[in-house]
Amino acid sequence: MIQETSKIWMDGRFVDWKEANIHVLTHTLHYGLGVFEGLRCYKGEKGSAVFRLKEHVKRLFDSALIVQIKIPYSPKEIEEAIIGTVKANRLLECYIRPIVFIGYGDMGLYVQKNPIQIAIAAWPWGTYLGDDGIKNGIRTKISSFSRHHVNISMTRAKVTGYYANSLLAKREAKEAGYDEAILLDTDGYVAEGPGENIFIVRNGTLKTTPLTSILEGITRNSVIQLAQETGISVAQERFTRDEIYIADEAFFTGTAAEITPIREVDGRVIGAGKPGEITKQLQKSFFEIVAGKDPAHRSWLTQVI
Repeated sequence: MIQETSKIWMDGRFVDWKEANIHVLTHTLHYGLGVFEGLRCYKGEKGSAVFRLKEHVKRLFDSALIVQIKIPYSPKEIEEAIIGTVKANRLLECYIRPIVFIGYGDMGLYVQKNPIQIAIAAWPWGTYLGDDGIKNGIRTKISSFSRHHVNISMTRAKVTGYYANSLLAKREAKEAGYDEAILLDTDGYVAEGPGENIFIVRNGTLKTTPLTSILEGITRNSVIQLAQETGISVAQERFTRDEIYIADEAFFTGTAAEITPIREVDGRVIGAGKPGEITKQLQKSFFEIVAGKDPAHRSWLTQVI
């Protein structure tokens, strides 16, 4: 269950958590056209800070532009509202969920006058795939569901309705006894997880899926930068499911998942069956940054308190 907090920012003002309601005929509820983001605020040595706030807000606006939703606020106003939501709830660490949706009004696939509404909630949320998963790695399954084709859904946008695909893949994996799914694209190459980007390490090279049928992950981008800064060879190229099987290391990245090692895929042990050295190195760098211990990447943090 979500751990309730005090206030949610809705359409320019704070309302009580239990009063943050919408009409049952809200357009996005029926047709799935809305955009959202997920951010984390971390407690660090210099106080609490949101990780890569500007990049997340830019992606929110990019998503809205792609699907032709006009957000009635500026990026700066949304940044301030996100910080304000964390402060209003007196949270030192939390997950933050801004969502932009088409509100109540006309029904049908083509509406022009329905209001565009925005809500921002924040609540304490631990490691998405579990503390043990972060430490020891998780078990995954190649999904029977394919990831979005680029001419079916525009994958640069983080759209609410797209996550029906993620939900089905996640449910299938969990009901089969695995921790998470891995989806292939419509050509049969590895795409990403239901809510995460994926990396493998093979022969000293860090590989990740190119930006074709996947979301442009902000944690993904951070990991690529960190790897390049430390001299790790990085390749953004397609790879197949059997290349994961014979990889030395594999891991997921994402705001919720952070950096979660993968120790097994389809019953096949990856590498030594535990987090590898490159994975652990990148994990260490990432968690030092979000804790405010790395002055070289302080620009990635926006202080709250």
